[in-house]
Amino acid sequence: MTPDGMSAALTLTRQTLDNGIVVLVQPTTTTPAVSINLALEAGSLFDPADALGTAYFLSRVIDRGTQAQTADEIAEVLDASGVSLSVSVSRHAFGISCTCLSEDFEQILKVITSIIREPTVPAEEVATRRGEVLTALQQAEDNPATRSIERLMAMLYGEDHPYGRRSKGSPESVGRIDRDALVEFHRMRIVPDSLSLVVVGDVTSDTALDAASAALGSWQASGGAAPTLDDPPVATERRQDLMRMPGKSQADIAYGFTTIARDDSRYHPYTLMANIFGQYGMGGRLGHSIREQQGMAYYAFCSFEASRIAGPLVVRAGVNGANVDRAIESIDREVARMTTDGVTERELQDAQRYLVGSLPRTLETNAGIAGFLQNVERFDLGLDYAQRVPGLIEAVTRDQVNAAAAEALDSDRAMVAVAGP
Repeated sequence: MTPDGMSAALTLTRQTLDNGIVVLVQPTTTTPAVSINLALEAGSLFDPADALGTAYFLSRVIDRGTQAQTADEIAEVLDASGVSLSVSVSRHAFGISCTCLSEDFEQILKVITSIIREPTVPAEEVATRRGEVLTALQQAEDNPATRSIERLMAMLYGEDHPYGRRSKGSPESVGRIDRDALVEFHRMRIVPDSLSLVVVGDVTSDTALDAASAALGSWQASGGAAPTLDDPPVATERRQDLMRMPGKSQADIAYGFTTIARDDSRYHPYTLMANIFGQYGMGGRLGHSIREQQGMAYYAFCSFEASRIAGPLVVRAGVNGANVDRAIESIDREVARMTTDGVTERELQDAQRYLVGSLPRTLETNAGIAGFLQNVERFDLGLDYAQRVPGLIEAVTRDQVNAAAAEALDSDRAMVAVAGP
């Protein structure tokens, strides 16, 4: 599908219910299935300061029974329809998503919305899931990649900033989270006016809107104010932190900067800059230099995440412990090359073709479209964003990409976290 064909296919209906819930519906007829994607502003940044990990903990128990159905009854309905629920938590969002057959859409929507509206959070399930969360934390503590990125985020934002805290909490904080704390978090954060529901698939807009109104229209609840998100501190010097993990064969490097927010007009130049730097092909310039040419990294790439506030640009590399210093020096050289030489016209064109060409693949499934539309809604990008984004990418100039590199990348201000032997 061409980008033009892709964007033309996204003909959306958007409606706000009386209680503030936003419903977006995109009919498609590719398969006789419907993807349901429900998201709330209730991610880990809403965790109480003395109970970090509450949002994640709630995500593990929220589907274990409602006022209408027990956990076994919910599982029976889902299994009979071949549906697998995915419950996820990011910094900002708490989400539930699934794909079902068109004929089961209304029944499955009722189940999901009941889970969101009226979970019972049984005490015995809290005890069971606490053990699972503690095991996950223990595994993370033993993972150099997780340790390095968590440390880097704390260095970039500060340990007390919602972006710098551990999203799953710590064994100590999770130990303090009881059923009452989970119920209170649900009462304060899982509320209608923070919810967006996206329905994509073989269902008419009228049917989907009627089903959403029937399932959610009577829900009345209000929560607390969202926490204030401070901008990250401006780095004025380089910092490096080493976390020794004896017995590990691999060291993981996380090297990064804070950049811009998603609503910044420079978003697309930054996206192209990051793609050229460490994403295109086998990892852009970073992957070509450190992994392909020098052969000293198991992986090397960068990620760029613009959000409500200035998000991070992070270089990740996994290397043998003996190659840590060489790998960091190589990252420094690629940073310098990006800021002094800039990108070539060929690199820019390749990255533009890649990003525009990847859009149809992102939107070739109902679930992919639903995730895309949640992003559109979250950042208020406009219902015509799918139509506009190819042109926005293609309009970026080499000078704009080079300016983004000069603004974002400076090895003298880099934060570097290393975990390993």
